[in-house]
Amino acid sequence: MKRKIMIAACLVFAMLSAGCSDKKGSVALITDVGTVEDGSYNQGAWEGIVEYCEEAEIPHTFYQPKEALKESYLDSIDEAVKAGAKLIVCPGYLPEEAVFTAQKEYSKVNFILLDGEVHNADYTDMTVKKNVMQIVFAEEQAGFLAGYAAVRDGYTRLGFIGGEPEDAVIRFGYGYVQGADYAAIEMGRQVEIKYTYAGTYFEDAHVVEMSSEWYTMGTEVIFACGGAMGRSVMMAAEQNGGKVIGVDVDQSEESDTVITSALKNLSHSVYNGVSDYYNDRFKGGITTKMNASNNGIGLEMENSDFRNFTKEDYDAIYTKLMNASVEPYAATNDGTTADLMLVNTTVLYEALE
Repeated sequence: MKRKIMIAACLVFAMLSAGCSDKKGSVALITDVGTVEDGSYNQGAWEGIVEYCEEAEIPHTFYQPKEALKESYLDSIDEAVKAGAKLIVCPGYLPEEAVFTAQKEYSKVNFILLDGEVHNADYTDMTVKKNVMQIVFAEEQAGFLAGYAAVRDGYTRLGFIGGEPEDAVIRFGYGYVQGADYAAIEMGRQVEIKYTYAGTYFEDAHVVEMSSEWYTMGTEVIFACGGAMGRSVMMAAEQNGGKVIGVDVDQSEESDTVITSALKNLSHSVYNGVSDYYNDRFKGGITTKMNASNNGIGLEMENSDFRNFTKEDYDAIYTKLMNASVEPYAATNDGTTADLMLVNTTVLYEALE
């Protein structure tokens, strides 16, 4: 209820303030089809916008495209521009092609492409113009921390359910498997990981069914990496006594089954990007990589529910990521983890029917 009130209040503020923006205009978020209440990616981006804009009294609102199509994203961008937006935040890989087109069509509008890089339809042109700031994350590092912590905490039968097999999700999964194996080697244990992609970022009965089957067959904790789809895994965990690792933002409020979350510092990154725009520091035309070295990723510890994994354990492995003494494999290949050099971990692939 608190989130809904916050969202409604922000929309009212945006409408009341629409006529009093300065020459730099208002801020708009174009969601990746999902909602700003997804408890994950869109919500993290939206909260960063809300925090800065409320402090600076800048009008802000969001738009939800009707379909995951370039045309739908361009329609939402056009709607935002006509309403006075001069800074538009687009999370995820889905709007990449639309922003590639929009950066030329709306040359006086600035864009923050969060966790994506612009390109044309066939990837033969990936030119990023000065009005686009690209922010990407080292998901493989965040996933690594999640897998490492799970095994160090005592879990040996793990699961990974991603949304679509796209680059960011694959990197989360690859990192998760590598982190689990790294901890398994340290502890001299054998680990099993069931692994699949759900093909959706929304709540889905099939995901509940598969997760429930995994839990009843002995899987102890599932890394749910797919926006609102994670709620389906949480539902299964609640019904079957399982545990969940959340993604992108701290998802501990979503369910008591969440033991931790693999974090992208989304709201912080967006907050800083919006601040840079309004303070004439906009980093257009380049890609900013967020990783352990600049506090761009992490693992939720304050609201975690670990049994054995400590803050000291976390700090030790995080330091190894920061100084690159541990470097998880980051290429995405075909998403099957076949190219990973695993020692104490067996990965079992299962198709979602």
